Amino acid sequence: MSKFYATCGSQTLIIVAATAEHAAMRLIDEAMGAHVWIYDDAELNEQDRRDHLVLEALLHLGTSVMISERGFNRCEAGQFDVPELLEQWHRLMTGLARLFSAAGLAPRRITPVAIEATVSNVRRHPR
Repeated sequence: MSKFYATCGSQTLIIVAATAEHAAMRLIDEAMGAHVWIYDDAELNEQDRRDHLVLEALLHLGTSVMISERGFNRCEAGQFDVPELLEQWHRLMTGLARLFSAAGLAPRRITPVAIEATVSNVRRHPR
């Protein structure tokens, strides 16, 4: 696992992750995690949820997530487009919501065990 610096718009994050793409997805998860409630709201359809995520991303994120092992605002480890990451995150949250519903469990935010173990290594850095 490597230490990555993730930057996207005004969001920055230092994370220990297996890959640069995992670090980028973690930044998206941190930025969009407060909006997981949209998957609990039965009155919202699929398009409403997508629209909500896109609006939030436009307000708070840039167009790409830059990943570096050397510092912020660099991208030698990778640069990932926000629309594609947002779509992956949306599909994951939709699948989790369906899984919890089918199992009769209350919906909740889940992070992978490997990432959860590194939460103590995550630090937010204001710009």
